[in-house]
Amino acid sequence: MKVSFHYDIDKFRLRDSRIIKKIINRIVSDARLKPGIIDIIITSDEKLHEINQEFLAHDYYTDIITFNYNEAGTVNGEIYISAGRVRENAVKFNVPGGSEMRRVIFHGLLHLCGYDDSTDGEKKVMSEMEDMYLALSYAE
Repeated sequence: MKVSFHYDIDKFRLRDSRIIKKIINRIVSDARLKPGIIDIIITSDEKLHEINQEFLAHDYYTDIITFNYNEAGTVNGEIYISAGRVRENAVKFNVPGGSEMRRVIFHGLLHLCGYDDSTDGEKKVMSEMEDMYLALSYAE
C-alpha cells in the first residue's frame, strides 16, 4: 500500500509514520480489501472548514474529512485532518496528542474500508475498532 503524508501547515510532522503505515496496512488486510494509494493531508482548521463547506456543504469545523476513491475492492482515498482540531480533542478527552492523531487516521481508514458511524451501533463498532488498532499501534 502506498501511504503518503502531506503537511499543509508549518511546524508539524508525524514522528511515528512508519508505525501508522503498518497499522493502515493491517486495517486494509483485515477488511479483506486490496491496498491502493492513500494520501493523508495534515492541514489547518480553516482549510478543513473550507473543504467541508465546498465539497460537503457543511458549515462547521471537523477533525477529519475522508474522500473515498475505491475501485474494485482496492482502497484508495484522501484523508484530510485538522491538526488544531486533533489537538483540541486531545485536551478535551485528556489523551496524548499523538494518540488522538493515530485514532483519527485509523478512523479515516475504517471509513475507506466501508465502515460507517451514522448510527449509535455503527459508532460503537468503529470506536471499538479504533481502540483495537490504537492498542496494536503501541504494541509495535
